Amino acid sequence: MDGSPRPRRRADARRNEQTLLDAAAAVFVTSGVDAPVRDIAAEAGVGMGTVYRHFPTRADLVIAVYRHQVQACADAGPALLASSATPYPALTAWIDLFVDFLVTKHGLAAAMQSDAAGFDALHAHFLDRLVPVCAGLLDAAAGAGEIRSDVAALELMRGVGNLCIGSGDGSGYDARRLVGLLVAGLRRPGTTDRA
Repeated sequence: MDGSPRPRRRADARRNEQTLLDAAAAVFVTSGVDAPVRDIAAEAGVGMGTVYRHFPTRADLVIAVYRHQVQACADAGPALLASSATPYPALTAWIDLFVDFLVTKHGLAAAMQSDAAGFDALHAHFLDRLVPVCAGLLDAAAGAGEIRSDVAALELMRGVGNLCIGSGDGSGYDARRLVGLLVAGLRRPGTTDRA
């Protein structure tokens, strides 16, 4: 035997893990990080045992989803910029992805319980990966004359984060609508969407 089945299993395991992370992220956005594992398994089209094989604890799953979403947001910025007619629609699409990420992130602290050092390391990873992406989108939109140029990436991201607090609590609060108003407020007078 040349051992070729082993790499295939590894590739299958990686695909399964990615499928689980995508499914868990989708379920967390709609139902929070306390959503039943059976919902995540159903979304992924796998058995609950598969979820536990990859992620033995809820904290393991939440942390993996967090890292997965950070990477997805980081990768999405340049891709959106390249595929949009102008930078502003790329910025608004990226902010939508960021809002989905924040909904998951709000449950992270509870899922990690007393691991403050681990949470701090994840937060630093988040800042290192996403602030430059947001800054690039803001710079491109400002350079195109679509938005004002006096808003820093971290400032915008904190504002979006603050608007997302309380979303999903059943109160009818629509964070996405308010975030949309915030991002629309960045527009320079007289600019319109050309996407």
